[in-house]
Amino acid sequence: MFAALQSHPWAYPALEVVHISGIALLLGNLVLLELRVFGRGAALPVAELARLSLGLAGAGFCLAAASGLLMFASQAAELLANRAFTLKMLLLLAAGCNAGWFHGRGSLTRLDATARMQMLLSTAIWLAVITCGRWIAYQ
Repeated sequence: MFAALQSHPWAYPALEVVHISGIALLLGNLVLLELRVFGRGAALPVAELARLSLGLAGAGFCLAAASGLLMFASQAAELLANRAFTLKMLLLLAAGCNAGWFHGRGSLTRLDATARMQMLLSTAIWLAVITCGRWIAYQ
């Protein structure tokens, strides 16, 4: 399978499309929820919007993670030596820790200053993940 990724001219680019689609689904839905946490769309119930947007964000994460693992497996040595890749992995860990903190403290029911800060931090981390992902090709 990994040989096909390296030898077929369309395999890796197709995998990148899946990866980017997953990222778009993830980040788009997180930004939607962030807007609600900041008071936009106040007519939308937070719990129902969160259930929908977090479900779609989770699906996006699964697409991005699965395609990312396949891309990693096809060139692991090169990626492990790439500083942008290492930073991207550390940022993914930070995103997971921030999400755990957000949900662990019940931020969706509080919608306080800490919840807003956590959402801004989440968006900033994910934008940094995307930046590092693009930077990998130039290292």
